[in-house]
Amino acid sequence: MKNLVLFVLLLCYFISNAQKKEVTITLDLISKDIYMLTGQGGNIGVLKNEKGLFIIDDQFARLSDKILTKLKTISDQPITMVANTHFHGDHTGGNENMANQGATIFAQKNVRSRIEKNQKEKGKFNPKSLPVITFDEGLQLYFENENINAFHVHNAHTDGDAIIYFANGNVLHMGDTFFNGRYPYIDLNSGGSIQGYIKASEKALMIANSDTKIIPGHGALATKKDLESFLTMLKTITNTIKKEVDAGKSEEEVKNNTALTSAYDAKGFGDGFINSERIRQTIYLSLTK
Repeated sequence: MKNLVLFVLLLCYFISNAQKKEVTITLDLISKDIYMLTGQGGNIGVLKNEKGLFIIDDQFARLSDKILTKLKTISDQPITMVANTHFHGDHTGGNENMANQGATIFAQKNVRSRIEKNQKEKGKFNPKSLPVITFDEGLQLYFENENINAFHVHNAHTDGDAIIYFANGNVLHMGDTFFNGRYPYIDLNSGGSIQGYIKASEKALMIANSDTKIIPGHGALATKKDLESFLTMLKTITNTIKKEVDAGKSEEEVKNNTALTSAYDAKGFGDGFINSERIRQTIYLSLTK
């Protein structure tokens, strides 16, 4: 329940920020025919190919027109495929709008299940927003000049995360299994865990090399070195909190102990939505489940 409340607060945070100022959509070329689009919500990956545009995630529904307009600056071709890295609304909110443009949506199978379940619980079932192609462990896509591999990473940010690699362009989109320079949001209520989150970073580092461009779910375009630093942060804080758990410390004691994360707080990791208190509490709960 605590993490459900946290997720709602996260969405409110994004929406509030968008309402305070006009959302600016930016589109940057990062490799041949591969772009990173930023706006408000999860970062979007874009591949211009012979069939049209392939995109990874689509942010919020209210931004779809702006996103489509920006994409027209690189191609008059339509969006033909959308990959969802996980089910959260700041990454999948534009699904219906993209489907109405003719796009085929695909994702790890738990993404479809969770979107459908959430919609039915709210009494607003919308089949057009659901992925129509799902996979379990992985999926390969082949274009004339690019090969794409999607990999399921287990129980990381959620239970349906996918990291997606453009083999020829050497670009890796990690969705919300990577918050560059920030503490991550780990959705424990939806199958996420700190252990799985660490393993997702380790898997990504096995794919990446020193020249790989890494698109995080949130934050600036990154390198392998940035991801290595992020993983070190995760392991360091997790090991520190595990010692507290083994010593019998309570959730409240860990949550309120600023010394446990002070080294990374000083580097600004807690300046985003997930502050130092929340990451300590999240890791504690993940380790003690």
